[in-house]
This record gives sequence, structure tokens and C-alpha cells, in this order.
Amino acid sequence: MSQQHTVWVLGNGQLGAMLSHAGQPLAIDVRPVDIMTPNGDILPIESSHVITAEREQWPESSTSLQLSQHPHFINGPVFGRLADRFTQKSLLDELSVATAPWQLVNDSISADELHQAYGDRVLLKRRTGGYDGKGQHWLKQAQSTSIPNDWRNQAIAEQAINFDEEVSLVGVRTQDGSCLFYPLTLNLHQDGILMASIAPLSRLNHLQAEAEAMLATIMNGLDYVGVMAMECFRVGEHLLVNELAPRVHNSGHWTQAGCHINQFELHLRALCNLPIHTPQVNFQCVMVNLIGVEKDDRWLSLQNAELFWYNKEVRPGRKVGHLNLSVHDTDALNATIKQLKSWMPSQYQAPLDWVLAEFA
Repeated sequence: MSQQHTVWVLGNGQLGAMLSHAGQPLAIDVRPVDIMTPNGDILPIESSHVITAEREQWPESSTSLQLSQHPHFINGPVFGRLADRFTQKSLLDELSVATAPWQLVNDSISADELHQAYGDRVLLKRRTGGYDGKGQHWLKQAQSTSIPNDWRNQAIAEQAINFDEEVSLVGVRTQDGSCLFYPLTLNLHQDGILMASIAPLSRLNHLQAEAEAMLATIMNGLDYVGVMAMECFRVGEHLLVNELAPRVHNSGHWTQAGCHINQFELHLRALCNLPIHTPQVNFQCVMVNLIGVEKDDRWLSLQNAELFWYNKEVRPGRKVGHLNLSVHDTDALNATIKQLKSWMPSQYQAPLDWVLAEFA
């Protein structure tokens, strides 16, 4: 027997839009809500409807309260817990999931004490609000940098990790507690912003079991339902968790092209308690984020490319779209990347070379 499903989304950015798109083939009515400029209207939310969020934090208003206080706001307590790096890191320690050594920057701690504990490079991260490289401050002993006064009790200090590369795992937990996962994704960040992802990669296969055990421990510990992303550092042959996202995630966008169930549909299936099975990977993909660049219709001439344009105002450093490039043929991918290099601005040359090197 089929059932009508309605899912409201706190936020109507690109993730909400892609959730809405993924719901259409399954006749799931997905309704993203603008919570940044609420109009105070009473939303027609029914008792059977489900609520999710595309972001970890939101301003309090009559609109956001209607959504976040609904009894079917799935994972409600999780968002605030993971949005605060202090409580997120505390959770990882409680669950014995490996992460960078850290502590709260309290009123009494000095930069010298942090250097004694963690070395000559210590990264301060604002407890909330920092993303895409924002909300970070380096303490460097050689430069005698100091702790900003307004960061005390509002930031954590982390040991700098000399990692080999960055990977992420996107998984899902169902309402009956089953956990399923996509393959690990290799990521490249530039100035703290994700520029490109590649998945799957056979050379990462030996890390898959460790990554799955870590994310399953986290999702089970939170009694989580839906898709969650775990960003990690690879240090030698092991992983350290960098950050968690209780939602669909940028590094999982490749699944829109490469898998028979993408991360957005997988999230909706879990929320609506619909059947779920391990997503089948149809082919390898490269995802290229479009950051602060104008839309270029020449991208549509690339035979192995799928364009997702968010229709947002273009600003420096802003994610305005992404390209998913299917890797059916390495030569075709190399030709596409070289063509993109000729069209894209200077900040894209190194990330696109990084992609070429992975397939050399």
C-alpha cells in the first residue's frame, strides 16, 4: 500500500532544492521553507508530515519554531549538538571515535599552554557558524600569534594534523537502525572550500571498513535517521574525523550522476521509512564545485558533464553550482578537464590538475 509523504525542509538553498527534485519521481512532496526571511505565515503542517533541515543552524522565528518544534522533526536534538564544535568533539570522544586532539579555549588558557600541548601550530575554530574556511584562526608559535579576546569560550583549539589527504563518507541510517554507505570520496579543499571530489577510488577500498565503523558508531550513538556525512583526514593508513554534517553534503553530490540512488533520495527514503538498500554505483565520477563563477553554457557541450546550477547571485567564494563528470573513459575525462582548464579562472588550475594527476 502506498502512502502520501510530505517532507518540510528548514531552509530553501541548493540542498533543499535538490531534495525537492529527488522527491518528485517518488511522489514525495518536499517543501523547502525560507527561514532567513520568514514572513510569519502559519505553515499548513499536518501531524503526519515529516520535518528535516538542510543546515545545522537557523534563526529563531515563528516559521522556524513551527518546523523545529513539530513532533516529527527528525533528528531535532542532533542539529544543535553537531552545530557546536565543542559538543560535536565531546561526542566523538564519548564514542571513542578518533579525532584531532583538542580542548575548549576557556578564560584561563594561554597561547603558550596550547603550544605546549599541541605543538607550534594550533588551529582555533569558532564553536558555531564557521564553514568553508570561515571562523578559523591559526596560532603559530614562530609568529607569536595570540588568542583573540572574543574567541574565549567561543572556540576550540585543535592540534594541526599533517594529513596525507582528505576523504569523506556519506552514509544513511534507517528507522530500524540499519546503516548503509556509499564508497569513500576523495576531496580537495582550497582556502577551506571544497573544490573537487572523486569517487569511488579503488585505492581507498582498504579504508572503507574503518570509515563505516566510525560513522555507524556515530549514527547509532545519536539514534540518527537519514543521511549523514563524515569528513576525515587520512593519516597513514587510518582516519581521523574532522567534522560531521547531519544532512546531505557537498561531497556526496557525485551520487547524482554515479549511483542509482543519490544521497538526496536516500535521505528522503529514510525519513519516510521507505525501502532502502545499498546504493549501486553505476560508474566513477568527478564532482567540480562552481565557486564564484558566472554560468557558462559551454559547460553543456562537455559530453560527460551534468550541470547543476543553483540560480544564486554570484559572489566571490560562494557555491553557485557544480559539475558531475562521469568517468566511463579516462581519455574522455582528461579531455574534459583540459577543456575546463582553458575556460575556468586561475583558482581552478590547481584543482583541475589534481584531478588529472589522480587519473594519470
